[in-house]
Amino acid sequence: MGMFLAFSRLIDAISQFVGKVAEFLVLLCCLISAGNAIIRYMFNYSSNGWLEIQWYLFAFVVVLGASHTLRNNEHVRVDLFYGSASERGKLWIDVFGLVLLLIPACIYLTWLCWPFFLLSYQQGEISSNAGGLIRWPVKLMLVTGFGLLTLQGISELIKRVSALTGRIEIDTKYEKPLQ
Repeated sequence: MGMFLAFSRLIDAISQFVGKVAEFLVLLCCLISAGNAIIRYMFNYSSNGWLEIQWYLFAFVVVLGASHTLRNNEHVRVDLFYGSASERGKLWIDVFGLVLLLIPACIYLTWLCWPFFLLSYQQGEISSNAGGLIRWPVKLMLVTGFGLLTLQGISELIKRVSALTGRIEIDTKYEKPLQ
């Protein structure tokens, strides 16, 4: 189990790094948005490329931040049973959710997105908007994001199984969103 926990720590480190990149991309997106607005109103100049790069960066933030969010146990849950379950019950709910839902769905979505990206890359797909950007980088982010989420799901599964066997302690505390 020690080897699996080491693998889990490696995945966690990757997710943490990617999460920091996503945080930086939020700042970059804000700066580009502000710069685009200033240039548009001060110099009466605009480009679809500037708008599209904002959309791309937002997509990058979402797909890259998903694995980091899962690592921090801050993803959205359907709290029908989880909130009232014991600590051990919460671990079992997580295990079943990871094995039956998250990991298979992410593997399937990664598999579906690969040909979508590959075709775009091979054809050199470009936005139909004047001054638009190439499309394949944002499609590659789908593959990357679902791949990272699959890996983080495996890491969380390793940690949950280790906690169930008594090898490690996990905080299963979950705060419902304030809605």
